Amino acid sequence: MYLIAPGQIPKPLNNYWKREQTMWTFQPILKSTIWGGNSLASFKKLGSDQEKIGESWEISGIEGSESVVADGPDRGLTLSQLIDKYEASLLGKRNFEKFGNRFPLLIKFIDASQNLSVQVHPDDVVARRLGYENGKTELWYILKHARDAKIALGFNRSIEHDEFQTLVESGDIENALRFLPLEKGAAFVIPAGTVHAIGKGTMLAEIQQTSDTTFRIYDYKRKDESGKERELHIDLARQAINFGFTEGKPVSYRPVRDIPVNIARINHFTTNVMHLDTEVMRDYREFDTFVALVAFEGKATIESGGSSIRIAAGNSLLIPASAPGVTITPDGKFSCLETFIR
Repeated sequence: MYLIAPGQIPKPLNNYWKREQTMWTFQPILKSTIWGGNSLASFKKLGSDQEKIGESWEISGIEGSESVVADGPDRGLTLSQLIDKYEASLLGKRNFEKFGNRFPLLIKFIDASQNLSVQVHPDDVVARRLGYENGKTELWYILKHARDAKIALGFNRSIEHDEFQTLVESGDIENALRFLPLEKGAAFVIPAGTVHAIGKGTMLAEIQQTSDTTFRIYDYKRKDESGKERELHIDLARQAINFGFTEGKPVSYRPVRDIPVNIARINHFTTNVMHLDTEVMRDYREFDTFVALVAFEGKATIESGGSSIRIAAGNSLLIPASAPGVTITPDGKFSCLETFIR
């Protein structure tokens, strides 16, 4: 067993931890999109005949697309109902005080068979000024990609406000973007305000603030099923864009087997990647936060507080703040993202 722990000496648990401990999986929410592909159903080993699945929302507190517990005694509860039931025991004290029963992260898989629109998300300040609850900063982790696949992340030079309108109207906005080639396992943090786009032939895991607010800038003049071009949000985008962001690049990190390696530590969340082929214990006693495991390779058994759940690539697991930790026992090789808010 490989022990990973922030503190080696166990500490007494506070009274608020003395509640039912468990772990939860959720029914996937499959989203068909104009750019969706055909890989997610097989990746998740679903028998779905749904076409052009662009996204699988794994853990979501978005109103109208809220995750529902798949198994166990809490089966059928929505994520907000689950938080109502367990409160700080699930989210952690600080998270519960800040977010209430609104789960603060949206976790999903994305499969792009065509280019996604060029778009931007507002930061918290701009979002609230425009009437939204919060902004959206996100993380992409590349699962697989076509040989020539790429993403756009920021501009390749500083853009003036007036020039932006001209670039959008002419369609030359693509020529002003910073395009980056992809590698399996590459990670990208997309700060709110950054113009970005996922290129065709890309499948990735995404972790983001809970928000479905996207301002579409350019969409290649594509038409939807009704024959209409999709709506653009140029005026809103102009208010949200960081026109000086030209430093788009992947996160610099080195994968190490059987040790969590950090790929994001920002105000909104922390995310580690784990590639395991031996049993690993994770000690969460000092975290005061829920933890989500997002599996993308292999299978493993996760044990915590007397509960045991099998998890396979394409599935996600929510672990409550009351859990002292988990033991992860892989079947051969197993890889996952570990994400939480501290």
